[in-house]
Amino acid sequence: MADKKQAMVLIFAVLLSVTFSESSWSQDVKRPVTDPQSRLAWHQQHLKMRDESPTKDLKWKHIGPMRMSGRVTDIAVPPKRPFTFYVATASGGLWKTVNEGTTWESIFDDAPSGSTGAVAVAPSDPAIIWVGLGESNILRSSMAGIGVYKSNDEGKTWQHMGLADSHHIGRIVIHPTDPNIVYVAASGHEYTPNEERGVFKTTDGGTTWVKVLYVDDMTGAIDLSMSPTVPDTLYASLWHRIRQAWNDPVPGPSGGIYKSSDAGKSWSRLSKGLPPAGNVGRMGVAMAPSNPQVVYVLADNHEIARKAEDNELDSYGRKKKDVMIGAEVYRSADGGENFEKMSGEAKEIKGLFSTYGWVFGQIRVHPTDENTIFVLGVPLLKSTDGGKNFSDVDYRELHGDHHALWIDPSNPNYLINGNDGGINISYDGGATWKNIENLPCVQFYNVAVDNAKPFNVYGSIQDNNTWVGPSNHVPNRQPESRWRMVPGGEASHVAVDPEDPNTLYSESFYGSIMRSTLEPRATKGIVPKPSPDESPLRGQWLAPFILSPHNSRIIYHGMNFVFRSVDRGEHWDRISPDLTYNDPIRQGNISFATLTTLSESPLKFGLLYAGSDDGRVHVTRDGGLNWTSIIDGIPEHKWVSRVVASRFNEATVYLTQNGKTDNDFQAYVWRSDDVGKTWQDISGEIPGGPVNVVFEDPRSADILYVGTDLGVYVTNDRGQTWKVLGSGLSITFVHDLVVHPRDFIAVIATHGRGMFTLDVSSLVPKVETAAADGNEKSGEAASDEEDKDDDE
Repeated sequence: MADKKQAMVLIFAVLLSVTFSESSWSQDVKRPVTDPQSRLAWHQQHLKMRDESPTKDLKWKHIGPMRMSGRVTDIAVPPKRPFTFYVATASGGLWKTVNEGTTWESIFDDAPSGSTGAVAVAPSDPAIIWVGLGESNILRSSMAGIGVYKSNDEGKTWQHMGLADSHHIGRIVIHPTDPNIVYVAASGHEYTPNEERGVFKTTDGGTTWVKVLYVDDMTGAIDLSMSPTVPDTLYASLWHRIRQAWNDPVPGPSGGIYKSSDAGKSWSRLSKGLPPAGNVGRMGVAMAPSNPQVVYVLADNHEIARKAEDNELDSYGRKKKDVMIGAEVYRSADGGENFEKMSGEAKEIKGLFSTYGWVFGQIRVHPTDENTIFVLGVPLLKSTDGGKNFSDVDYRELHGDHHALWIDPSNPNYLINGNDGGINISYDGGATWKNIENLPCVQFYNVAVDNAKPFNVYGSIQDNNTWVGPSNHVPNRQPESRWRMVPGGEASHVAVDPEDPNTLYSESFYGSIMRSTLEPRATKGIVPKPSPDESPLRGQWLAPFILSPHNSRIIYHGMNFVFRSVDRGEHWDRISPDLTYNDPIRQGNISFATLTTLSESPLKFGLLYAGSDDGRVHVTRDGGLNWTSIIDGIPEHKWVSRVVASRFNEATVYLTQNGKTDNDFQAYVWRSDDVGKTWQDISGEIPGGPVNVVFEDPRSADILYVGTDLGVYVTNDRGQTWKVLGSGLSITFVHDLVVHPRDFIAVIATHGRGMFTLDVSSLVPKVETAAADGNEKSGEAASDEEDKDDDE
């Protein structure tokens, strides 16, 4: 082993060198964009570019999977039409079914954000639908919306009705008899303070709004409850709702439960019997429809229940922090004047949130029985004695992590549940459940491909592990079993060994890399370890790793350091210092100051780039012996979403930054032709970001692809001009993109709509393609073969 390491060092010392190209240009650092007016204008620009794109004849194909779904945030059902309902999804848009989920229609494809937080149908007019964009669950994968929209024709057309700077909508409540009276719980920005938070009311159908409940610029409204019989009585839950990239949300003094008895004109804060505001996080509130005097609160209590043991670990293998009380249920029988804690020490309620109370917080009351309630968390719990005792509403086809529940007021045994796996339906009050798997809202984080014929696509899915499927899959025409699970967790990059397609590299979370054989199935953890006297390594939720394009046995793995293995992960060498700022002020309860992206030049072994979540970018030209910071000319402290070394020019590298954790929607796309010494802004006409990925075409240095939170863009002149790529793709969060180097098929992993493919072989003239690629079969032929497989 020592001889091998020495040989590697000699290779680096003797063979590696980089020639910098000179550049004399300079520029001001690009500025953030946070205002909603720009975002709305960019949305219209994107639609115009899509309709006028010279590539619009190229059609995106959805390849699934359809045997699972994604996170559902809200459900709305028109009165007396229980088989018709609307489903708001965290990042897959708004959907409608008229046959209880047998088929689905996406009814707001052109919304300016694919993230939906709330949906409501007017009880007095089922044609009127309201949707609030931006889920309020405040996960790291939660996306910002841009206000509320209204439809007067059951979702056929939509009109923007304001509140564009609210970003996240927790609840929409419509008056039972007057559809022009609407209340909105606006949660506000996720990462920065802002004024458009609290409870808003309109009495003219959304033409004008009045902020009727507001505390401060870091406190948002997360829940609303209105009595169906006394609609002037409302309860609102306010929450110190803000987070940092390095810290999950923590309680603040401004949260609480508020009550209005005069339709929102005045509010009183309810506190008798509830936990102190400074100790409580998110809370859900619900009135009993059969008795408006009965009010329930589901609270996330952050008071310490016990100290953690010295060697106690959390579910991610990290040292456990002191254990909070967590979920508690409170009940009032006098309209909120006094509350009583109902939940005791039962293990069911203690495990409801599993420390993630800021993700959940929903509570529902039975329509006719004031003592029967459901509380939603990691499990779904039911109580029939007002919250004293709970049973786990579990079933083999019921997914976990529950965010929505509708109970039929005319048939309380009929339940529709929304969770991280989509929709489940019960006909017997929760005893058994039917799983509706065909809602196509799968939330991929990334995509990788192999060299099979047809090639396969791999990706990790939020809360649904890692999957592989054929690139020519046709949902609803071919068996969904063609998609199958492979080793890897929900937060996993994936790589297939090009020399051995039976070997797969994947992860779990926070850099827990593993190597697997697929047949027979066997997996081995290959995580680098710190020395006994060192602090634990810091790995991002999706920690980057890559196989060297020069030798697939060589792996680079990014934590806060870069590690290299020359024997498929059996042994590791640390080849960098800490490449982050590692600011102690920015260290919280989330792993931060970590690497987010790695790229090795296909032209020069050991020419390696690394980018971090706190905005640092480095390059080494000698395999890690020396590292140079290359951030001059680009914004500082901005999340580096991708760095890509060119396959055509040794000195060229591409870089994208994502401003999500600053609530910055600017498009950051950069190119350097001198190994990062200087950078040129090539974002051009791309209408806003955040930008998630840049990819260089395998045949032409002129063609680049970019994926953003709106869609996919392409340039054929190295970034001077950009076009929307293809047609048939709704506005969606494009988290990753590759172009297969043999078949010239682009594959995108969307966070909310599954995977799509597009034949891009025509973007490069065939003569140039043949010269650049030398393959036996052109991309067009590959596409023909795919179509043939589809027909079969």
